[in-house]
Amino acid sequence: MVSPLWKHVTDPGRSFIIAEAGVNHNGSIEMAFALVDAARQAGADAVKFQTFTAERLATAEAPKAGYQIETTGGGESQLEMLKRLELSPQAHEALIRHCRKKRIHFLSTPFDEQSADFLDGLGVEIFKIPSGEITNLPFLAHVAKKGKPIILSTGMSSLDEVRKAVRVIEREGNGHLVILHCVSSYPADPADANLRAMATLEKAFQHPAGFSDHTEGIEIPLAAAALGAKVIEKHFTLDRNLPGPDHRASLEPAELAAMVRGIRKVEAALGTGKKTPAAAELDTARVARKSLVAAVEIPRGAVLTPAMIAVKRPGTGLAPALLPKLIGRRATRAVPEGTLFTLEMFE
Repeated sequence: MVSPLWKHVTDPGRSFIIAEAGVNHNGSIEMAFALVDAARQAGADAVKFQTFTAERLATAEAPKAGYQIETTGGGESQLEMLKRLELSPQAHEALIRHCRKKRIHFLSTPFDEQSADFLDGLGVEIFKIPSGEITNLPFLAHVAKKGKPIILSTGMSSLDEVRKAVRVIEREGNGHLVILHCVSSYPADPADANLRAMATLEKAFQHPAGFSDHTEGIEIPLAAAALGAKVIEKHFTLDRNLPGPDHRASLEPAELAAMVRGIRKVEAALGTGKKTPAAAELDTARVARKSLVAAVEIPRGAVLTPAMIAVKRPGTGLAPALLPKLIGRRATRAVPEGTLFTLEMFE
């Protein structure tokens, strides 16, 4: 049975917005609570954290990425940095309770099988797989076997790598999948965003596509929404100046709220695709369009000639397209100059 949350994620005509708190709590449960509150206030559908144990995620020799060195310095290893950013099991449970209280969906990204099992035991309804695990096919199979929907990020990957990942998930009988295009650069250059790749993913795999964004600002997520992104994920922080690897490439709360408002406006603007006048245009049409009017005073019995007819506002009379049908007809009454014509005025 598909969970109510998955139906929310795949709601037609609406992007599911994930506020990616990630590790921007800096290891503080109080800061994590504040991130939940900020995501809820901004109007996001879900707030997402990361679930890992540092020793299972990285070796002692694993280097930091360039952006991590820029933001946290080179004096510690990746493992040491990750240890500071872990959330304990008790913190996860407290966050889930807090999310329920605030009425926002809790999500978290597992980075290993044990973390996925832990989240499953907590009752998470959807698994979000990070880009770094897309080639970790045994891990994908392990998560897929749980039968819960999956949101799969595809940063750093080729179409063939995505194909192999999707195939593994589908082989486990799991067809509830959203594939997120992603550029794993922090911050990402908008020129690298390649939003049209979402359409490529949808066509190739017949699953909904979305966008996990690492660009600065909110313009690119709005463009993704305009292109029909089913899920939009964006990092956010309480303060971009805080120490930590991801704060610099994150939105602050007011910006996150502006992004959510902007996406909802874009969705409303997309409409049905049918070319019909909006109800709000009808009054303007009466004023802006034109009608056939008497260019001069027309005596009763006169035969209409082109010189007797003008085309002027408002648009509440006979449409200009009817002009050829009036030529040569005889007036049944006197028509003052400037009068809007009606068919009853002529034989």
